[in-house]
Amino acid sequence: MKKTKIVTYRRKREGRTNYKKRLLLLQSRTPRLIIRKTNKQILLQIAEYSPNGDKIICGTNSDALKKIGWNYACNNLPACYLAGLLLGKKALAKKVKAAILDAGLQTPVAGSRIYAALKGVIDAGMSIPASEEVFPSEERLSGKDIASFFDSNKNPAQFSGSRKKDVDIRKITQDFGTFKKKIISEKL
Repeated sequence: MKKTKIVTYRRKREGRTNYKKRLLLLQSRTPRLIIRKTNKQILLQIAEYSPNGDKIICGTNSDALKKIGWNYACNNLPACYLAGLLLGKKALAKKVKAAILDAGLQTPVAGSRIYAALKGVIDAGMSIPASEEVFPSEERLSGKDIASFFDSNKNPAQFSGSRKKDVDIRKITQDFGTFKKKIISEKL
């Protein structure tokens, strides 16, 4: 008797989809807030299930902040928060008021970039279930820790991208406040 080999789904084999988690998220019947982080930016989407494939309602990434004048790195906590705020505004403009977090195969750690982006989406006015304990502190969200680290840093290799652009890292907290007001008041 021949032995038959059962082949799993391609995305499961590649380690890209956890179908058990996906099924639980889809059973909630609410749109999913998809957050994926890379080395240089954070990607945010709101998607709904469709039998022909997920339908993306709206999306953005932290690189979109450069279009409105953000000169700092796009992978730090302030940039993730502002990108979440931007996505929340876009979602509310498309009449999406609630969602559920889909972090994919990433393990979200309390105070991380994923939760900074989630805090931005919630502060924009969307309803997403999350505990206050997992969000980064206001000090970290505004970039005060980045500015203080820049002052104490002696390594010239760090912050070299900002130095090339002649950007003063010490002003990140003031710029964060102005960009937050700019995104909140902006019509999308």
